[in-house]
Amino acid sequence: MSAAVPEEMATKIIYFTINGRPEQAEFPLDCPAQDVKDLFRSAAEAGPHDILKLYNPKGNIINISPQLAPNTPQSSYKLEVVAADCNSEPLGTELAVALGFDLSSMEKRLQSLEKKILIEAGETPAIVYEMKRQVESFREKLESVEHLSWLGLFKELSNATHKPSPFYHKRTLRKTREECEHVRDKFLQMSSLEVSDEVRQYLKTPTFDNWQWEDAEIMVLLQVMYVDLDFISTFNIELEVLQQFLYEVYRRYNNIPFHNFKHCFCVTQMMYGLIWLTDLRSTMDSIDLLTLLTSAVCHDLDHTGYNNAYQINARTELALRYNDISPLENHHCAVAFEILEKNESNIFRNLSTDQYKRIREGIIRCILATDMTRHNEILNKFKSLLTVFDFSSKDHRDVLMMILIKVSDISNEARPMDVAEPWLDCLLQEFFNQSDMEKLEGLPVSPFMDRDKVTKPSSQTGFIRFVLLPLFMELANLFPCLELHIIDPVRKALNYYTEMEKALEREKLNRAQSDKTGKSKEASASGSKEPDPPDEAESSLKPTAV
Repeated sequence: MSAAVPEEMATKIIYFTINGRPEQAEFPLDCPAQDVKDLFRSAAEAGPHDILKLYNPKGNIINISPQLAPNTPQSSYKLEVVAADCNSEPLGTELAVALGFDLSSMEKRLQSLEKKILIEAGETPAIVYEMKRQVESFREKLESVEHLSWLGLFKELSNATHKPSPFYHKRTLRKTREECEHVRDKFLQMSSLEVSDEVRQYLKTPTFDNWQWEDAEIMVLLQVMYVDLDFISTFNIELEVLQQFLYEVYRRYNNIPFHNFKHCFCVTQMMYGLIWLTDLRSTMDSIDLLTLLTSAVCHDLDHTGYNNAYQINARTELALRYNDISPLENHHCAVAFEILEKNESNIFRNLSTDQYKRIREGIIRCILATDMTRHNEILNKFKSLLTVFDFSSKDHRDVLMMILIKVSDISNEARPMDVAEPWLDCLLQEFFNQSDMEKLEGLPVSPFMDRDKVTKPSSQTGFIRFVLLPLFMELANLFPCLELHIIDPVRKALNYYTEMEKALEREKLNRAQSDKTGKSKEASASGSKEPDPPDEAESSLKPTAV
């Protein structure tokens, strides 16, 4: 299949397979992103709310967008519907079959007519594009409206809210109502989709790439985690309550560069992966696992992008409320239990009083453990227990749970470099925003956040060497299987940033040497220059020897 476009318009051709069937898509270079996605959705015969992913020949997910790199039939991409509504056929197909239409022959006839118009007119008339748009809109209504009526069929579908700008400084801190409702509606439409086994397995690995998933899709994946860990059945969590809880969580993460909803997902996904990789289900009970996963989901709720040092130095409302003691982490806990206090979003509402008390204590303990000022205290406590660690001891398990959420919280460098490095850019952007504000307000500036002093490699080498690796290695002492999954990637990241730092130093020295050589040449040139002979007027004013 390929889209028909005017001959003079520059296009690109993408070759791909769907269910082993070779296809090709042709579209203009300036084609809108949504049109490109719709083209692939049509090729996959997917419903309007199914989740599609495109894989390159290496098996990595790539973004379906106008920027797709052109390829050849020998290097085809693979298109998959990774989450689909398996319980019902598209309503349009169902109706057509019921009415006795042969959709295949109709499609061929339409393609034939389209080619005929193209040959006779030399280009596809604008009216054909408009008709295609109207047909697509009509098809979407057929597949979206459960109970057809003339009113429902001809009423205009509400225009989707435009995606917010990725430039966070141009966005409001809090999500707008329209933004939230748009994502919620999309999530609820997708929430009944059956996610493929391949994605379910991928979700259990530290290599998972968050950048290829939109917020509504991320909420579907979070729902999958609660389902696949059997929390729904074990704790009698109603699906609509879980969905409302996840929506409220999404709503309370702010539009900031790093500590946002995607970070919430990454931390939760790493926690989920660790639960499976270390087989925690055989050593810890379901209440502890539910505590761990929910703590990860809630651990940075309503973060405003300014750390505890800023809160305390600026004497913010949070610092005053919590007496300078982990103001952010205390706030994250408070917001989490505000959400859980509402009956419609309380995923713990069917637990016994004792179960709820234990989970509440556990969530508070885990989230407060993410305050990095407590890092050495918690790590040293864990190290002291390692030789005698006992999973039957509540105290030992409590310390392990704090270590697990700490590892998950700072685990980006355990991911593939093309996933981890964009996160570092986001973190530095947030750090620099804070140091700029500190300078403006005359507050102490955190050295590791100062844009005038920090480089990307210098921000990571010390952190990886003295914080990340020691923490990860102690956890791997308890679970040796983690050596391959999280220690090796972190060591590779350390080597990568060490080499980058050396390269920057060499470049700095070379630039300094070049500047020094340039100045030396200038000085030498000016010193060896013959003085100009004095002009007549000047020489007549000089005294002569007698």
